[in-house]
Amino acid sequence: MAYHDNEWGVALRDDARLFEMLCLEGAQAGLSWITVLRKRDNYRRAFDNFDAGKIARYTADKKRRLLQDPGIIRNRLKVDAFIANARAYLETRETENSFSDYLWQFTGGKIVRRRPLYLGQIAATTKHSDAMSDALKKRGFKFVGSTICYAFMQAVGIVDEHQRNCWAARPK
Repeated sequence: MAYHDNEWGVALRDDARLFEMLCLEGAQAGLSWITVLRKRDNYRRAFDNFDAGKIARYTADKKRRLLQDPGIIRNRLKVDAFIANARAYLETRETENSFSDYLWQFTGGKIVRRRPLYLGQIAATTKHSDAMSDALKKRGFKFVGSTICYAFMQAVGIVDEHQRNCWAARPK
């Protein structure tokens, strides 16, 4: 509830936090968000508070230790994805100057607001998430399919899709 009330759907433009959220959304693949959310502090500890410079330099020994850490989801592909994503993130920041601007370009820098009445009216993907997914994959990011990208866009407020009857959907 606190996550919904304070974070989900709130526009986020901080590069480092966006990198963290993209990684965590990828970790969610095949699982429920609450599983990852409950482990978020463990992920921050295990992955050097999502310091991409440190993660990009992880050794095989560090990776072995991560795969033995019961505080995170011990999936080799997902751990490898965090490392690949750190490298791709650093390259993107170098070429684009701002990871935030790069990600927000897929909606023209604007928040996409939808107010569905029912959960069933919420799409799993959109043309924006398709474009983001394709672009991130070309840059070497992993676990960034269109469904993951759309969940990410919702989580970080690029898309604000609170239901009509939700208090957070009220005009501010």
